[in-house]
Amino acid sequence: MLICPTVTYASETWVLKENMINKLMTFERKIMRKMYGPTRTEDVYWRIKTNQEISDILKGQNIIGFIKKQRLNWLGHVERMAEDNTVQRIRR
Repeated sequence: MLICPTVTYASETWVLKENMINKLMTFERKIMRKMYGPTRTEDVYWRIKTNQEISDILKGQNIIGFIKKQRLNWLGHVERMAEDNTVQRIRR
């Protein structure tokens, strides 16, 4: 709840390149592994969760999707601004 808004602060203005996407996804999986802890196997061993298990926990909602949604929200906000607004003048 607290991590995603903190990590993605001002992400509306970011240029998402492939290396940045990979770093964000890696960070998210790392945090999720710490939050959900290890998995116990049938033969009484402990192991870390796989990327697929993390993806199943998140149900397809990841940090990149969150950033893209925030960017669309920001675009809608900018579109509704008055034409004489500084942001609108910079955009055009």
